[in-house]
Amino acid sequence: MDPEHFGPPSRPWAEVSPEEAEARGIYAPVYGLADGPQGTILVAPGDVRGTRLIPERCDGYCMGLDGRDGPNLACVQCGQAVATRIDDCSLWQTVRLDPRAVRRLADDAPAPRVIRWDELREERPGTPPTEPPGMWSPLWAAAVADALARVLAVSAGVHVTVPDGLVAEVFRRPLDALLPPGPPPKTLALAGPGLPATTAEIALVPQHPQTDDTWKPSGTAAPVPLAANVWTYLAFCQAPCPVPRAGRIPADDARLDDLPPLLPNGPFRPSGDVFLNTLARLSDVRQPWLRAIYEAVKTRPYSPPF
Repeated sequence: MDPEHFGPPSRPWAEVSPEEAEARGIYAPVYGLADGPQGTILVAPGDVRGTRLIPERCDGYCMGLDGRDGPNLACVQCGQAVATRIDDCSLWQTVRLDPRAVRRLADDAPAPRVIRWDELREERPGTPPTEPPGMWSPLWAAAVADALARVLAVSAGVHVTVPDGLVAEVFRRPLDALLPPGPPPKTLALAGPGLPATTAEIALVPQHPQTDDTWKPSGTAAPVPLAANVWTYLAFCQAPCPVPRAGRIPADDARLDDLPPLLPNGPFRPSGDVFLNTLARLSDVRQPWLRAIYEAVKTRPYSPPF
C-alpha cells in the first residue's frame, strides 16, 4: 500500500508552496505533485481478475501504459474504473487498485507469521545481484539507490570509505563520485543479525521485509536501512566464484547449473530516479552541500555514477 498520493490531477512544482510540500514530506523541488488518492494498493498485473482496459485512458510515454490519464482498468461487471495498470518501458509493472473503488475483504486464512531477525538469513536468503545474461538486477539498482541517499544524509558531507568486496562494488563508486575526497573519512560497513558488531560510523542494516522495521545496531553507528533481500545477499552470499577448468568435470564438482550468476557486464549504476525520490524526502537535503548534490544529479540524471 502506497501512503503517498498517486495519479492525476497533478500540479507543477511552481504551484506548490514550501509549507505544503514539507507537510507532504518533500524538502527539495520535484517535477510536480500528484493529487490523486492516497493508499493505492499495488499488486502484480497477473494477479488481477475481472477487469478490462479502458481504451481512451491508455496513453503512455513509450511502448506501454504510464497511468497519466488516471484509472485505466474497469470492472467487467459494472464498468466502474477500479485500477491503474502501468507497464511502460523503464517503469515497474504494477496494477494500482484505487481505494475509492475497491474494498478489502477478510478471509479465513491465518495472518502470516512475522519472521524474526534471527530467521532472516534462513527465510529470505537474498536476491542475486545479476540477472541473465549478466545484467545488474533492477531490484539492486533501486535498493542501493535508496540506501545511497541515506548514507549521504548521515555522512555530513565527509568522504565515506567502504571495505573491499561486493559492498564496495555497489557503493564505493557512487560515494567517491558524490562526496569530496580527504581525511578523516567515515567508514561504512554491514551490520545486522548474524554479523559481528561493527566499529564503522555508518552501518548498513536490514529493513524487515514484512514490517519495514529497521534493525538497530549496537554502539554508536548511524543505521542506514537496506532492503532485506539485498542486505542478506551482501552479508552472507559473497563466496568467490569458482573458476572453470578445461577437460572433464569430476563427478564431485559443482554442476554448471549450480554456478553463481554471470559476472555483470559493466559497472554498477544505482537508479537515479530512486535516488532523487528518496533524497527529496529527507529533511537533510535542505543543507546546502546536500542540496547541491541533489540539483547536480537532477540536472544530469544519467551522468556517472548513475
